Amino acid sequence: MSTLKIYNSLTRKKETFKPIHPDFVGIYVCGPTVYDHSHLGHAKSYISFDIVVRYLRYKGYTVRYVQNITDVGHLLGDTDEGEDKILKQARTKKLEPMQVVETYTRSYFEDMDKLGILRPDISPRASGHVIEQIEMIKTLIQKGFAYEVNGSVYYDVHKFHAYGKLSGRELNELEAGARVEINEDKKHPSDFALWKKATPEHLMRWPSPWGDGYPGWHIECSCMSMKYLGETFDIHGGGLDNIFPHHECEIAQSEAGTGKHFANYWLHNNMVRVDGVKMSKSLNNFITLKEAFMKYSPQAIRYFILTSHYRSVLDFSDAAFEGAEKGLKKLQTYHEDLLDAIDESKKGNPIPPEINPDQFKQQFEAAMDDDFNTPKAIAALHTYLSQVHLTIQTGNIDSAALRKLNDTVLASAGNVLGILQPEYMKDTMRNEEFDRLMDVILSTRAQLRKEKQYKLADDLRDRLSAAGISIKDTPDGSVWEIK
Repeated sequence: MSTLKIYNSLTRKKETFKPIHPDFVGIYVCGPTVYDHSHLGHAKSYISFDIVVRYLRYKGYTVRYVQNITDVGHLLGDTDEGEDKILKQARTKKLEPMQVVETYTRSYFEDMDKLGILRPDISPRASGHVIEQIEMIKTLIQKGFAYEVNGSVYYDVHKFHAYGKLSGRELNELEAGARVEINEDKKHPSDFALWKKATPEHLMRWPSPWGDGYPGWHIECSCMSMKYLGETFDIHGGGLDNIFPHHECEIAQSEAGTGKHFANYWLHNNMVRVDGVKMSKSLNNFITLKEAFMKYSPQAIRYFILTSHYRSVLDFSDAAFEGAEKGLKKLQTYHEDLLDAIDESKKGNPIPPEINPDQFKQQFEAAMDDDFNTPKAIAALHTYLSQVHLTIQTGNIDSAALRKLNDTVLASAGNVLGILQPEYMKDTMRNEEFDRLMDVILSTRAQLRKEKQYKLADDLRDRLSAAGISIKDTPDGSVWEIK
């Protein structure tokens, strides 16, 4: 078996992967803050780490994959003075915070399931681990790394001399930037909140030694990762934008609290751009997965993301996506032809020497062992399946030999890349098919309204709404969109 090398953000170089225990890998990945529907950025991140988990299992490791759900404490912006994202959404939607959490947690898992992403082994919620967070904060206060002021508790970054080792930022640089947002309760501008005092109107609150409040975002991940993986574990992952402040703060509080090294390998996926510009709500180029599913199949989205290395920027455009869609279609066609040949063939010719499953397996593993290089792995898969396709076209191959070829495809493309799997081969309807269907529905509804059958027209609209499709009547006709 070849050697797996991983780019470690902590050391800024590729390293040979050596887990703490020979046959077991513990991995923690920062999960979503569930205040809105998931978007393409989430797809890139969680498909990337799905590949990591799948490949580690392919190599024979027992993997415990922990991915949290942040349902409290994630404040807007990088400072400790912003508003909780979930509370803001709850106020906007006029809902209880936990209604927001439940709605978007379900939405998140629905979207991930469609993308063929394996469920984490453990999905802990921040709100379910407040006791552990309070205990860790008490330890940090006792050790002199944290202090309480007016019901809030802050981490004193000057007490942890390695602060900045992951992001590479100097403390004096951070201090200068932090002075823009001055909080007089802090000893130093760059100190971060471990516990925040709840104002009277704050709906999410817990009793603590410092009064009613709620945990800071960073302490949540430290407590949940160590609870299920131990004080030192193998891999910590997340988006590149989480390196600072989130992951830097996790390291500081965890290592100060335990006196031990926190995570051995740090993996970070890069961002998504839309037509060359970073995807952002403020730029109005934000694409939710539910919107994307209306235009592209989930398998095609997964394939498109895998054609880019997880550490590379993914530039989304219709043209780029259409190219990826053609590539996936070619693979699917070749694979379907292979399956048909297996069904039709019984006894026949042996596999030609140029079609070597073992050689393909070596090429595939060499690509994946090079820091999970999925573009290179997919290129090897294309070459292999095209050779298989030509062989099937030119002669009758023995069924047993064809099954061996297919077993190699399913082990790599199916079990590791998560494409060409039988359960996902029946793709959801493509954009053209869905558009045609919606045209028929809207024209039928328009005819009902023209005939003054308003009850039937309204019933059709309500049933579409229940299915997640909003119909709006305009002077120019009816239009639809995903809610």
